[in-house]
Amino acid sequence: MTSPAHITVLLEEAVEALSIKTDGVYVDGTFGRGGHSRAILARLGPAGRLIAFDRDPVAVAAGQAVKDARFELVHAPFSDFAGALAERGIDKVDGVLLDLGVSSPQLDEAERGMSFRFDAPLDMRMDTTRGVTAAEWLAEASVADITRVLREYGEERFAYEIAKAVVAARAGGHVATTGQLAALVEKAVRTREPGQHPATRTFQALRICVNQELEELSLVLPQVVAALATHGRLVVISFHSLEDRIVKRFMRDASRPPQLPARLPVRAADLPRPKLALVGKPVYPSDAEVVANPRSRSAVMRIAERADS
Repeated sequence: MTSPAHITVLLEEAVEALSIKTDGVYVDGTFGRGGHSRAILARLGPAGRLIAFDRDPVAVAAGQAVKDARFELVHAPFSDFAGALAERGIDKVDGVLLDLGVSSPQLDEAERGMSFRFDAPLDMRMDTTRGVTAAEWLAEASVADITRVLREYGEERFAYEIAKAVVAARAGGHVATTGQLAALVEKAVRTREPGQHPATRTFQALRICVNQELEELSLVLPQVVAALATHGRLVVISFHSLEDRIVKRFMRDASRPPQLPARLPVRAADLPRPKLALVGKPVYPSDAEVVANPRSRSAVMRIAERADS
């Protein structure tokens, strides 16, 4: 199936937030179809450099179309950030953009198994060359494990009922397709918010679990801060509350001095300086962008800057 063209969310706002220097070194942690990367390259001068990451082999193949000596695309999760930069002799960067979540092509290509809109193999992996598929995980997971994943990653009220239904269905064979899973969930979920498919939260939770999306995010953020040059920018676009909560708390904590016991005899001037400074308020898509691209409606962008060392 041919997917519609991917529309980059908060394109101009994100690139503007990076405050690009023409000779700077930048990282696009999620290349996707290259919208942000191309906009960054357009602002870089001849001495600039852009390293992009993506774990999706289809995205990496699409990136081969970018013929630019200043650009390199790495087939790896962005949690490999520090190691990949070290291999390339880069110790400091001037800005990092993380555009989180799943891309439109991943949702719209039936064979990826990320959507209940198509009946297809239940894969859900962003990197189809490695790791366990959602079907394989469901074939082995216990009721307790499935319940935990659906509650934590999907905030699903009927997690236990769905988990029991999945495990019971395994007696007749694996839950191997998106259609099978969606049908199980529909029977197990008694009520649902108007306009939302009963399987929406389940599919989100399994995708996050299979790809370890929240763990990847928690791993990369400290690496980014360690690599940012003074006044370098960290720009993160999140699409659901679990991601945004991690980003918000990380930036908040990194922008404050260490929280010590009140009576500890330490002067404020002697405390380590915060590593980050928050920049502005969260940025949301405009009404016009949401109309043009409804999938942008849940996006929120947060910006922080590396403080003076």
